[in-house]
Amino acid sequence: MKPHHRPSLARKISSGLVAVAVLGVVAVVNRPMVAMGAEAYHEFTINRQSYKEQYGHWAALPVPQDFKVNAIHAALLNTGKLLIIAGSGNNRDAFEAGTFRTIIYDPAKDEFKDVPTPTDVFCAGHTFLPNGNLLIAGGTKSYEVLAEDVEHAYGVMKLKNESATSGPHVFKKGTSLVSASGRVYKTREDVTLGKAHVMNHGGQVMQHAAEVEVFVDAVDKGDGPIVEQPAQYTVAGLSGADKQNVYGIAEKITREKQEYGGDNTSYEFDPVAERYVKVGDMVENRWYPTLAELPNGDVLAVSGLDEFGRIIPGDNEKYIASQKKWVDAPELHRTFPTYPSFHMMENGNFFYSGSNAGYGSDTVGRTPGVWNVRNNKFTEVGGLRDAKLTETSSSVLLAPAQDQKVMIFGGGGVGESEVSTKRTDIIDLTEDKPVYRPGPDLPQPARYLNAVILPDDTVFTTGGSSGYRGGKYGDKTRSDLFNAQIYQPSSNSFATAAESTVGRNYHSEAILLPDGRVVTMGSDPLYDESGKGPGTFEKRIEVYSPPYLFQGARPSVTGGPAQVERGTTVGFTSPDAARITQARLVRPSAVTHVLDVDQRSVALDITPAGGAKLNLSIPASRGLAPSGWYMLFLMDDRGVPSVARWVQVL
Repeated sequence: MKPHHRPSLARKISSGLVAVAVLGVVAVVNRPMVAMGAEAYHEFTINRQSYKEQYGHWAALPVPQDFKVNAIHAALLNTGKLLIIAGSGNNRDAFEAGTFRTIIYDPAKDEFKDVPTPTDVFCAGHTFLPNGNLLIAGGTKSYEVLAEDVEHAYGVMKLKNESATSGPHVFKKGTSLVSASGRVYKTREDVTLGKAHVMNHGGQVMQHAAEVEVFVDAVDKGDGPIVEQPAQYTVAGLSGADKQNVYGIAEKITREKQEYGGDNTSYEFDPVAERYVKVGDMVENRWYPTLAELPNGDVLAVSGLDEFGRIIPGDNEKYIASQKKWVDAPELHRTFPTYPSFHMMENGNFFYSGSNAGYGSDTVGRTPGVWNVRNNKFTEVGGLRDAKLTETSSSVLLAPAQDQKVMIFGGGGVGESEVSTKRTDIIDLTEDKPVYRPGPDLPQPARYLNAVILPDDTVFTTGGSSGYRGGKYGDKTRSDLFNAQIYQPSSNSFATAAESTVGRNYHSEAILLPDGRVVTMGSDPLYDESGKGPGTFEKRIEVYSPPYLFQGARPSVTGGPAQVERGTTVGFTSPDAARITQARLVRPSAVTHVLDVDQRSVALDITPAGGAKLNLSIPASRGLAPSGWYMLFLMDDRGVPSVARWVQVL
């Protein structure tokens, strides 16, 4: 079924409305007044009650100037407040100045506040822990440098020590390494090189050289110091046997683009104290990693770029929540592109939808499938249309989670491709051999589309662009999309929603609030509106009120426990108990780059208990309801949700 399209203002003008006939007369005299009149009529239209009942309504959220930041990450805390993380905000000057920003917005009080941000968590990974803290790991250690800005050839130098008796050696920043031809390269930072390791393999004593990696830059500018083949280098300043045992090896020295480098710091953000709490460093430096909660409450970190801007080739790790430390997970070795989109299944496995943020091989690790995180078996799934257009796509575990269906929305080609798709596909993971099947097309090809599960089991999709970072697509110099739509699972179709007024593409977010509204923020276009000048980060914030908020009085949740256990039935109270038809536990979002592994809505069976009391049954499966905080929404017989009540699943 094709989506229903709301008539455009131009189409309404041609329909012969009296007000527009008057505008036609004015147009002869003063053309600018036509635009003013059309705008006024549009404002009148979108603010009519009947319009809002069908399409919903957008409103600007006033943000004080001091709190306008580049929203790269956003998460809804169990205090009901919104955490907005910029870090350096994709701003090199802020990075070099060490100016990192985090903002908290309190929707209940309409207040903003600054939070001290210890390191550059720009493009880190994050997910909620069972205790409600937000685990934030990785981020930016170094910024990219475009090829035209690389004056001194550079490379990754691997320092090696063949001696088991000499060392460790501390090499300060600026240590010189010399090529066979006499070219000199200097280290960018301090590094420590240990001793060689002596090991016993089946009775045979073997020695393994110690090694450490560091960036080096050529002393001379230009192309002369470029080296395209692996080569060995002498470390300046060494004497005796160390001159032979300690040396450098580099695969190449280049003036190509230098990618972002990942950081290894990690924090738990405490929503009560509203501060970052330092925890153990990651095993690997990671930029653009995915963090996903495991069934036992620990967290798996996957993919990312290392400190030298290289894709991490399948070396994944776990955060042991009880010990607040990271450990290597060689038993779960698997390669994915950066920010791969995972959805925890009822059986505790991960479904990789194919959605990702792009860095990595254009072939390896991009095929969707089921990842058994107990034995590392990965079962690919087929049927996905436009299978090569999954970069910058979004995916959600459709509501209720018990149905075990995942939907993928839009996406584009690898890298800076101008190709994108309007495809949506859906997969039923309960099938013996699940495959993607066609869903309804989006109105236009879209990437960077935000998809938000609403309390009534629908999915609100908003923002995005058809071109790379809002840039050229077809004959358009700017390709931001202002149309919004709501996916209706019952009819497998889209219903048209009110159009937004702010374009959102790369680095944008959309999050469901406890009152049932959706907040949207961010956008990092490549070009300005002319399509010629550089773009500027979008700092305006909009809030969308879905049609269900214009259907009359809302039901309410007036009582019930703050904590519940799986497999139990618990009582909640509502003066509207007789009219309640659905109960949902909706996990709060933690989103970046349209990646949101936390988002899910769990159905609760309802048993009326007389009067104002309802008994709600909590599913027993950790795969359905991972430990953590949820918003409990009650829906009445008109499809109107309550304001959420916060509940922690233990």
